[in-house]
Amino acid sequence: MIGFIKGIAQILKDNFIIIENNGIGYKIFATQSVLDYININSKEIKIYTFMNVNESEISLFGFFNIEELNIFEKLITVSGVGPKSAISLINSSSPNEIALAIITSDIKQLSKGQGIGKKTAERIALELKDKIETTDTICINNQNIDNIENDENKLDAIEALIALGFSKIEVVSAINKIKDDLPTDKIISLALKNLSN
Repeated sequence: MIGFIKGIAQILKDNFIIIENNGIGYKIFATQSVLDYININSKEIKIYTFMNVNESEISLFGFFNIEELNIFEKLITVSGVGPKSAISLINSSSPNEIALAIITSDIKQLSKGQGIGKKTAERIALELKDKIETTDTICINNQNIDNIENDENKLDAIEALIALGFSKIEVVSAINKIKDDLPTDKIISLALKNLSN
């Protein structure tokens, strides 16, 4: 198993890079954050890697940080989620956002990865919820779900805002910025202001 590779990117394509290390070029299918970093910084880079082995090929997948790798390894344990689908989801949402979406069963957010439909997203939420809550080391950016779950007005506001087309991730983030105990209509009004910023 190759835990990480440190080297200089010699070739950069749409979804993979080739990193040269000690005269060997490693082809690595990388997340967008890796590709973006290399686009603006040509210096040596350390990429965390996962080696995927199947009947037809051996592939390396690369991640900018350990949080991306951790969430990737969890996602691919779910039936129907392959490495490329997991990479696609990580490209559309940060590890923190994915972790929060799993905890809150935000199917819309989890369906953003290419090849991940509603049923697969539901499996991700069902199968990984306990793993995220008990073993994941990702800090969820002060998204205090417990406080919201204990506030009926905030729960009603979440439902109303989701009905307007916002994702649960966006709504929870906006409502968490509201510290006062307020009626539902006031929470919705303030949350809409937060969502527009």
